[in-house]
Amino acid sequence: MTWNIHGGVGSDGRRDLQRIVDFVRRHEPDLVALQEVGSRRDVDGAAEAFAFLADTLGNHATESRLVTAPDGNYGHALISRWPLNGTVCHDISYRRREPRAAIEAVAETPFGPLHVVAAHLGLSFAERRHQAQLLAALLRTGSAPTVLLGDLNDWVWRGSVQKILNNLFPGHTHFKTFPGFWPVFALDRIYCRPSDMLARHWTDPAARAASDHLPVIAELAMEGVSGPIRR
Repeated sequence: MTWNIHGGVGSDGRRDLQRIVDFVRRHEPDLVALQEVGSRRDVDGAAEAFAFLADTLGNHATESRLVTAPDGNYGHALISRWPLNGTVCHDISYRRREPRAAIEAVAETPFGPLHVVAAHLGLSFAERRHQAQLLAALLRTGSAPTVLLGDLNDWVWRGSVQKILNNLFPGHTHFKTFPGFWPVFALDRIYCRPSDMLARHWTDPAARAASDHLPVIAELAMEGVSGPIRR
């Protein structure tokens, strides 16, 4: 699963991380990438949002705190049911734009290693093109089956991110996920290699109550797997 949680602020303007947790648990993902994790305000008694989400959603977690301040932090996280090895946070920031990073790890699944990259790309065209090129170079280095998931902010049909990544990852989702109440743009996507690993994928309109993005959920079938892995 990948989901931009908008700091836990839903369509009612209320900030509620427990609502995020409850929704994610409904889909029981083995891996979940969450963007716009913010702890710069007290959230229903959970002042540290990163720790709260990691403690409630998975056995293993890694994060990229892109903005740090005395009153809290902001960034994105990757949470897994399985151990995450070789974790690296790659700086993919562009010039003087907002800091951005890609989280890379190897998930030690019961079906073999899975190369995972979680990212949240920038808002300008040049920035995303630069970041997509960095991601493509990074993703080519993985020898295991690979999945890329996140908010890629690429709303233009056949924009730079899609041109670069679609060729590298023929298996990918393309759901309209933003704005959550009336989705128009396919910002949030899951890419996988090999392409036939993408067994099933969907989104859930019920999530609009919890964030301004809809999540994307996918089931991935690794070679020789007796059952699907859910992302």
